[in-house]
Amino acid sequence: MRTDLLGLTTDSLAALTNRGLVKRAGKEAAPDLRTDADGTVHGDFAGGPTASLPPGGLDAARCTCGATGVCRHVVGVVLAYQHQHAGPAAEIADRLPAGTADVPPAGTGDGPSAGTGDGPPVETGEHSQVEGRDPEPPAWSPGQVSDDELTARIGARLMAAARRTERTGYTARVRRATATDPAPQVELATATVRFLIPGDLGFVHTDAVAGSRDDVIALAVWAFRVADELHPGMQEVRVDVGGEAGTGTGSGLERALGLAGAVLREGAAHLGQGFEATIADVQRHLDAAGSRWPLLAVGDLAEQLAAYRNRSAHYRSELLASHLAELHARHRAVTRPDATLRSSVLGTAEAAETPLRRARLESLGCRIRSLGDRRIAEIYLAHSDSAMVLVLRREWDGDDDGAALARQRIAGSTLAALATGNLVTESAVRSASRAVRLATGRISKTTVSPSRGDWGELSPSLVVTDLAALGRELDALTLRPIRPRVEAELVRVVAVSQVVAMTYAAGDQRLDALIADQAGNTATVTATHTGAAPGRLDSLAAVLAGEEGELRFVSGVAGRTAGGVVIDPIGLAAGGRVVVPDLQPAGGSGRLAVAEDDQHDPLTAVLIDTRGLLAEAAHHGLSHLPPTYDARLDTAARRLITLGLHRIAQAVTAFAAARSQDSGEAIEQTWIDAYLRLEVALDLT
Repeated sequence: MRTDLLGLTTDSLAALTNRGLVKRAGKEAAPDLRTDADGTVHGDFAGGPTASLPPGGLDAARCTCGATGVCRHVVGVVLAYQHQHAGPAAEIADRLPAGTADVPPAGTGDGPSAGTGDGPPVETGEHSQVEGRDPEPPAWSPGQVSDDELTARIGARLMAAARRTERTGYTARVRRATATDPAPQVELATATVRFLIPGDLGFVHTDAVAGSRDDVIALAVWAFRVADELHPGMQEVRVDVGGEAGTGTGSGLERALGLAGAVLREGAAHLGQGFEATIADVQRHLDAAGSRWPLLAVGDLAEQLAAYRNRSAHYRSELLASHLAELHARHRAVTRPDATLRSSVLGTAEAAETPLRRARLESLGCRIRSLGDRRIAEIYLAHSDSAMVLVLRREWDGDDDGAALARQRIAGSTLAALATGNLVTESAVRSASRAVRLATGRISKTTVSPSRGDWGELSPSLVVTDLAALGRELDALTLRPIRPRVEAELVRVVAVSQVVAMTYAAGDQRLDALIADQAGNTATVTATHTGAAPGRLDSLAAVLAGEEGELRFVSGVAGRTAGGVVIDPIGLAAGGRVVVPDLQPAGGSGRLAVAEDDQHDPLTAVLIDTRGLLAEAAHHGLSHLPPTYDARLDTAARRLITLGLHRIAQAVTAFAAARSQDSGEAIEQTWIDAYLRLEVALDLT
């Protein structure tokens, strides 16, 4: 008996094909089945087509209808076989919930309309089990797969590529099977891998284009082996696999550190012309080495230097200093005796770009930013297959506000439609930092449909129902200067049980709303006015006040301030639709309780002031600081000591002492020490 075919659930079939195809196959007349001695199942359909499914996965299937990929006849044979051997599973497609249709994969031979069939469009729902089967997950781990089996599945060349990645080291998040999600999965930097049928590598699904990154199957198996050895009882765990950390071979960032040293010594205000060539050389070196996170840091450093030269409002001395310190932090993290895994700090396991299979992306909202005479829109898209949030970014010249930008077109749709809808696309390519772009060629397929804001169906790792647990998650994060540079890393969807209070700080032009979960834990939703999104506060207040219907979810960037959880909102689900405050027109009649303008607490104020003082060194350059600078350092150190911040004060004092002794490289290193301590302290307050 073909237990692999019987083990396929609705979601498994949809992942391997698409839901529209499954639904259409369910409406076909059942074929006549016959099974060969080797297990190959044949289905003869009325009218002539015959589909054959040998063991080894749907990719090995063939059909006389002429389709080059998996067609509806192949799926129909699976459904008929399940119906014959395990009860009325042929009705499996008819139980799909109504929603948005997926675009069929290219080359199926079923045409552009295959995803819609004759009935209503469909979308991902709860996992369905074939009737009569035990819903409990199998006691099987992908870690039990042997390397010989992996080689037979992906080939020797891709196994060699996977071994190279293992030697460098990589980080993976392992999720074991549950009764509600029987497919164990691994989240890697470049793809998410799901094992749909126990022990059968023919039914492994990845969100990368078929054949482009099949080495990730081996990486996922090895990640499960580590998890099974070190964390056998944990449902979800993050593991480090392979790597040669602490070998004393250097970080590979030496050129980047040389660049950072030159900027720090001369400062943005005194760098000569032609520095772009030095930056470009460093970027080429980091790109060739696959050091994705330092490469992005150097790119941001170059943007800050260019912004200063162009007198752009985008320039901030604190950002310039932060990028300089980050390069040193990453170097130190991988060269000290207790070195952190290189891949997670340097991003060496990250592919520059990964083309995605047919992807279903659910928008969580949009953020509008202004940089001088430019407007930047960032659309946040939840990728259901990989349980991560991707960012689609577009820029326009001019001073249009969010409501005007909402009419701009991207990949055939308006910005407003993309920011409040569900996308199904075959043309998505994601970068190492989780930015995503959509191809716009003639053969590209992208469809957009309105979203009802049913965000509770997203991956549990993205949906927050317990604000106290979110606080613990934020506390457990790796320090920001050495974390992976991932876009939208902290974007979450928060389930709202109650809006407790709203206030408006007129001086800061800031709206604060206290929300609570079902257990009474609270977080603060906080948004600040900007000319690029003049309707942000009015529309946010209206939704929070219940004027748009029942508020169910708030999506936004999660963080910590003064020990509490804060959410910077990008979208809200209320009244059966998604509302994006940044795209709403100005105006509103909501009356808010005006709060007194709050000032930073003394500790935070001192940290911010001292960071600004050190950032001046990066702006002017260590070689060009005024004579009064040392006295200001001494004053800052005394203020830090008064508040009990002795280690930070010692770092600032060491920087001042190195300057007074004119001790060369020690000046740079003590500046790095002090600035990193200040940044970490501010992140933790």
